Amino acid sequence: MSKNNNGKQKTPLLTHLVAGGAAGFMEACTCHPLDTIKVRMQLAKNAARNAKGKPLGFLGVGAKIIRNESFWGLYKGLGAVVSGIVPKMAIRFSSFELYKEWLADPATGKVSTLSVFFAGLAAGTTEAVLVVSPMDLIKIRLQAQRHSMADPMDIPKYRNAPHAAYTIVREEGVRALYKGVTLTALRQATNQAANFTAYQEFKKMAQKYQNLEELPSYQHLVLGGVSGAMGPLSNAPIDTIKTRIQKSSAPGSGWERFKVVTTEIMAKEGPRAFYKGLTPRLLRVAPGQAVTFMVYEKVKAWLDVFQGKIKDGEITVLPTPSK
Repeated sequence: MSKNNNGKQKTPLLTHLVAGGAAGFMEACTCHPLDTIKVRMQLAKNAARNAKGKPLGFLGVGAKIIRNESFWGLYKGLGAVVSGIVPKMAIRFSSFELYKEWLADPATGKVSTLSVFFAGLAAGTTEAVLVVSPMDLIKIRLQAQRHSMADPMDIPKYRNAPHAAYTIVREEGVRALYKGVTLTALRQATNQAANFTAYQEFKKMAQKYQNLEELPSYQHLVLGGVSGAMGPLSNAPIDTIKTRIQKSSAPGSGWERFKVVTTEIMAKEGPRAFYKGLTPRLLRVAPGQAVTFMVYEKVKAWLDVFQGKIKDGEITVLPTPSK
């Protein structure tokens, strides 16, 4: 491996691709039910209520989905997520590292906090355009279906992710897969800018405070969870509007759909409706990023050790890295 200006070995982009993909897979399998609950809450024109007339919280919505659609109803759209999560996370981490390298000081190789922020913005935009926008639309269409997965006679319009993609393209055209792409890119860009900046800064502080070069896995878990909450807190209205646009099959330009959806939400539901699903989104994104960063850092460390053991085609024994 080549070295940077600080004398440290540079991690190959392939390592970031593999580690990011593995982290994304684990994150999807762990946290998808919370995303389904979030989407249902965002799509609801009126908040679901219990027998006493009180609005259902995220736990109540989750229980209702299980009761009406079986436990597996919480995993609707998982196929679309899993099929896109590996390239999404691979692109996220590898493009972030690439942009960060481009923005580094040419003389010292150091990356400022502002450069990390812009690298996060660029990485979020890249993943949104290449993977997230079509994957999100298919996932939301699947999650929005209120059929019972326990009843074989209750046949949904979209049977799975490939069938949903085929049906959407056949009925609405290829461009339909990119409904809300601008808002998706804006959401992902702000998410990753806040996420990566917070994580990198917290990580540096933890390393300096403990005088450690490598943090233990549980600390990556905690720092990832805290940094992961930054994005949803900053862009909840964007995510709600994007979800409503992607769920709809109505024609029209992106700007027209944006105006219609935004005006409708404000007029019929009030400004608080823009924050529908924020609690489950926080409970989805924060632990999701905790899992993502922990798995990413661990897999990256394993790959770095493996690559370090292989030199000139021969295996050399290196000391086991400290935990």
